[in-house]
Amino acid sequence: MTDRPELAAFLRSRRARLLPSDVGLPGTGRRRTPGLRRQEVAQLAGMSVEYYVRLEQARGPRPSAQVLSALSRALMLSADERAYLFRVAGEEPQPVRGPDRRVSQAIRHLLDSLTATPAYVLDAKYDVLAWNTLATHFIGDMSAVEDTERNIITWMFRLPDDDPRVTGQAGTDCMERHSVADLRAAYARYPGDPGIGRMVTTLLGSSSRFARLWEERDVQERRGFHKRVGHPLVGPLEFECQVLHVPESDQRVMLYCAEPGSPSEEGMRRLAADHAPPGAGDFPGGAHNARLARRKG
Repeated sequence: MTDRPELAAFLRSRRARLLPSDVGLPGTGRRRTPGLRRQEVAQLAGMSVEYYVRLEQARGPRPSAQVLSALSRALMLSADERAYLFRVAGEEPQPVRGPDRRVSQAIRHLLDSLTATPAYVLDAKYDVLAWNTLATHFIGDMSAVEDTERNIITWMFRLPDDDPRVTGQAGTDCMERHSVADLRAAYARYPGDPGIGRMVTTLLGSSSRFARLWEERDVQERRGFHKRVGHPLVGPLEFECQVLHVPESDQRVMLYCAEPGSPSEEGMRRLAADHAPPGAGDFPGGAHNARLARRKG
């Protein structure tokens, strides 16, 4: 059953927290009340103003799943808020079609503030969405790479089994195993996303390592792990790779954390002070990215 009073109150509260600039609309001077106007929400959601007004007044027809999805997008609801909107309207929340690729300003500010810690953002498919300067020493210069090529899992399993970056780096097997288990969880969360399906199909046909791990059917959200890297500029480095989950976007912030006072921390400081172009990096994508950047140059 639809809880009409709660649905109306929830829509009003979500509308009140948004500014026109938040949703790409021009400002129109001072407003008597905070937030978007009702006609602006209706415009963004592709519905009549009269219909939206009736929803906020707890009257009118029960909104369909299509209408609720449009309102979720217009009001920039998080995954939890979207599910709540559906449930108070008497609908079962529909699965989100694909991973969220929008990186919030707060996360971007966090990346920029980490001047001695490599950090980057992944979506649920493991596409690299944002990164800080120090991260380019390990994953390459992402700005020189096409969006479709910025995928950590594809990089990992593009390498042949006997490549030294697969056999010679501690923690690589653990990282591959955990990444595939996390990808399988995303595969179930986003059953309508064609990108994940295509990537899995391609890797099953091109990588025996990926096929073996996928067949094991392990399902586990990404966890932190220990990693040792032989960097071409500063030598051996050791990290505790921490993973911060961003619940509202289902993204991961990957942090390479060196022990305070360790040679690895000093190596990070040297890299942070070095303005030379980044090396190939520890990810299989590093060398691949460097080649792509040279071609573009």
